[in-house]
Amino acid sequence: MNALLSSDPFTQPALGPEAADIPLLDRDHSILAFNDRVLDWARRTDVPLLERLRYLCIVSSNLDEFFEVRSAPYVVAQKPGQVKDSYSLEAIAAFSEIVHRLVGEQYALYNEQLMPALAEHGIAIVSHGERTAAQRRWVQEYFEREVRPLLIPVGLDPAHPFPLVANKSLNFIVQLGGKDAFGRQNDIAIVKVPRVLPRLIRMPSKVADGKTLCVLLSSVIRAHLQDLFPGREVGQFSQFRVTRHSDLAVDEEEVRNLRTALRLGLQQRHYGQAVRLEVSAGCSERLAEFLLNQFGLAAAALYRVPGPVNLVRLQQLIELVDAPKLMFPPYKASYPRQLVEGQPIFERLRQGDVLIHQPFESFDGVIDFLRQAVRDPQVLAIKQTIYRTGSDSVMMDLLREAVQRGKEVTAVVELKARFDEEANINWAEQLEAIGAQVVYGVVGLKTHAKMLLVTRREGKHLVRYAHLSTGNYNPRTARLYTDLSVLTAHPQLTADVENVFVHIASQVRLPKLHLAWVAPFHLQRRLIERVQEVGASAARGEDARVILKMNALTDVPLINALVRAGKQGARIDLLVRGGCMLPARVAGMTDNIRVRSVIGRFLEHSRVFYFRHGEQESLYLSSADWMNRNMLRRVELAWPVLDPVLRRRIVDECLVAYLHDARDAWDLMADGLYHRVETALDPASPGAQQALMERYAARTALAEKEVRWT
Repeated sequence: MNALLSSDPFTQPALGPEAADIPLLDRDHSILAFNDRVLDWARRTDVPLLERLRYLCIVSSNLDEFFEVRSAPYVVAQKPGQVKDSYSLEAIAAFSEIVHRLVGEQYALYNEQLMPALAEHGIAIVSHGERTAAQRRWVQEYFEREVRPLLIPVGLDPAHPFPLVANKSLNFIVQLGGKDAFGRQNDIAIVKVPRVLPRLIRMPSKVADGKTLCVLLSSVIRAHLQDLFPGREVGQFSQFRVTRHSDLAVDEEEVRNLRTALRLGLQQRHYGQAVRLEVSAGCSERLAEFLLNQFGLAAAALYRVPGPVNLVRLQQLIELVDAPKLMFPPYKASYPRQLVEGQPIFERLRQGDVLIHQPFESFDGVIDFLRQAVRDPQVLAIKQTIYRTGSDSVMMDLLREAVQRGKEVTAVVELKARFDEEANINWAEQLEAIGAQVVYGVVGLKTHAKMLLVTRREGKHLVRYAHLSTGNYNPRTARLYTDLSVLTAHPQLTADVENVFVHIASQVRLPKLHLAWVAPFHLQRRLIERVQEVGASAARGEDARVILKMNALTDVPLINALVRAGKQGARIDLLVRGGCMLPARVAGMTDNIRVRSVIGRFLEHSRVFYFRHGEQESLYLSSADWMNRNMLRRVELAWPVLDPVLRRRIVDECLVAYLHDARDAWDLMADGLYHRVETALDPASPGAQQALMERYAARTALAEKEVRWT
């Protein structure tokens, strides 16, 4: 790939490193601020109680990933003599303060609001001190039957060094009195808790007094630590959890088989560099200091938590409780309105493109498109990118069926999709085993584009049909993420998709495309050019507008282009869900730029790029956020929406609705902080996602009524 880049000017990355025109917001602080906005949903009393708990768990999961991927430089810099210019003492202190505050607010919310409120509904996690005699007997029986046989305490001495502790696993450290069986005074022991044990156990109705009562596995073990050390006195103890750097790094230029190298790397991921240590709030200074030394961490990496060290596992409580009134009302996505269930999709696409807005419309339309392709004898070939499909995927089953039916199947499997590597490796091996052509993208780049291409014989011609999406081929997340899908038979666009697939598989030179923009070759350049066109139009006094919707905005060249266009008079609205480094509303610099983040019931995930200057209007959908990695280190796709009706629908549902959201939106202010919209606490204020759910539900009800009448 490097040779191709150096020999073909057309494939050169658009722009190299560039200094920012204005001081930018800190990327990591912006990511943490996003999590604070997610946590706000756990604070909101208008949100059902179990859903508030779910948002609390989501924040914990996000923080886990943040530490696993982004915190290592801070952790290294915290050590004496390790401070680097890019991580000043002030930056390290600010990072530590923000994260400790966020974690503190999580546990305060958990202990002071959510658990007391759940108790009012007869739902509780019962500690050892609160258990009745009958409940203690049941817990002891459970411990002896299910837990104790799997625990092997390790007493530390020269022959028993500190054991390897896996990333994010539950463990106990125990200080022991007296002497061991050999008369020695080794006073520290470690108890590793197997992952196979459930972290939350529901007590049976016979001891629950008609309530939904649960116990934490950590509480069960804590209550019976003495039983694990007969003849010794259990003194101070604490549960603990260590988070480790988990971003896999593989030198693709040096490995002969990327799949094998990644599988080996996965085995070591659980034991990477320690970056965070969580202990119980009451952990003694001696035990905390002992653990910090063992993991090579500074004091700032220690988090004392007044509750379970892993709030993510409280998701299990939501699954154990049968209380529909404490959850969001069920939402059933409608079948895509441009399709008719059970009717041939290929015939429909010959009439024009189809837009699917998930999760308001169901992913079933995409699955049906692939299913019809698999079972249509006229379909000769299917090509698909696989990024995050999940471990149990109906689409992967359909691809296997396609191979078995004799179709040519090409799967571009991205093995380096973070935290989905194992599932993707397994799918790759299964597809290869039955004869599919499996490729792993381009060396040095992640294949992040979401493409599905079907080639069908129609008379004397081969006709292409494509599905392009802003999101993943994952039916589960398609119910939780907002994304846009396009089904098309447009000859030029499907030809572009074919060329991208051929380029990825063969690494031949990518030809000039008709409509699509592809990273890392020209996506960044084309976006900058489009923003510059809008800016130049504004400078001439013409009406000029940019509206962008994405998950993150951190690419400096793109930020600079937006800032310059704003200075020229273009009105720019940015709907950025997460991290955003562009400071909005700064006098004399970004007066014309507004940044808004919408956090709702569904995860905002669609990428929409709208440009208007004079009489010219264009709208692109994309798999790419405006981040440097998406522009220069990934294979990404952006494509235009040419149908004016579909374009207006996207503007209405994905841009206008969110710009007018008066309930779930946060606006970035000149001070770099996000403020909730003033009407957010008013139950009558409209939220974009709620309005869209109601709109699509009404259409579904009307369609069902028409069916009944006919």
